Amino acid sequence: MNPPLGEPPYITSSEEILWGIMLVAATLVIHALGMLLTLNSSNCFREKFGHRSFLSGISNLILASWLIVIVHILEVMLWSGFFQWKHCFPNYSTATYFAFLEYTTVGSVFNLPKNWRLLEGMIATAGLLGFAWSTGILLTLAQEFQDQQMQRLKDRRTKHVVTGQVANPIRSKPTPT
Repeated sequence: MNPPLGEPPYITSSEEILWGIMLVAATLVIHALGMLLTLNSSNCFREKFGHRSFLSGISNLILASWLIVIVHILEVMLWSGFFQWKHCFPNYSTATYFAFLEYTTVGSVFNLPKNWRLLEGMIATAGLLGFAWSTGILLTLAQEFQDQQMQRLKDRRTKHVVTGQVANPIRSKPTPT
């Protein structure tokens, strides 16, 4: 599509590319630190509260999820701070709204000024990388939780077989065989 007459065509600038590279890199650094904090917090939680009970295990997953969300919010704030610094939007609220929608790849009715348009795709790329990484961390923690719960059930079944009892799924107490 041709631009309207009188309007100069959009040309990607080296400044735009450089800022995009630096913002994506900064986003990934924040994410790396956040994921390490999440894993460390999860391990500390397990050491303090144990990991065998369902409640402590699911609480650990919820804590990790909250930490991951906070990391993503910090990353969006980095981008919205840049947009506000470069006067792309009239206020920080609009810049944050735009950054959240682009980071999550939902898309926005707002657009960046022409000299920063490339960043719309770069923020989406940063968001996709962050969500993929977060998914990997959360799946790792969820798998550990599921493995622990399955081992707990296996141990209970083994204990009942050794003692000559079979668990009754309807009653909470095992019944003798």
